[in-house]
Amino acid sequence: MKKILFYGMTGEKMCFQHILLNALDCHAEGMEVKIIFEGASVKLVSIFEEENNPLYQQAKENDLIQGVCLACSKVMGVYEKNLASGLAMLSDMSGHAGIKAYALDGFETISL
Repeated sequence: MKKILFYGMTGEKMCFQHILLNALDCHAEGMEVKIIFEGASVKLVSIFEEENNPLYQQAKENDLIQGVCLACSKVMGVYEKNLASGLAMLSDMSGHAGIKAYALDGFETISL
């Protein structure tokens, strides 16, 4: 089975919307898909939560979102909001969300 990790770095909502669209499309085809909010994208979690974004909610309901970078959430001042989302706070790489475990598990990483 194909495995894809979408590693979101951009804080631009439209770009991250495409991560969600692609992740849901690949998931619908039976691929194993994971999404991580890293870098500036951590600012989008609360926006998606507040607007009840349908793509984000669908990805969340399908358990595609692995979590949010802990360090970036703190640096960008959105830690409390991200914690309130119920998503996991990831910190396995010096406080940031790493990709090594996914690479070792056979995931192809796509970063936008």
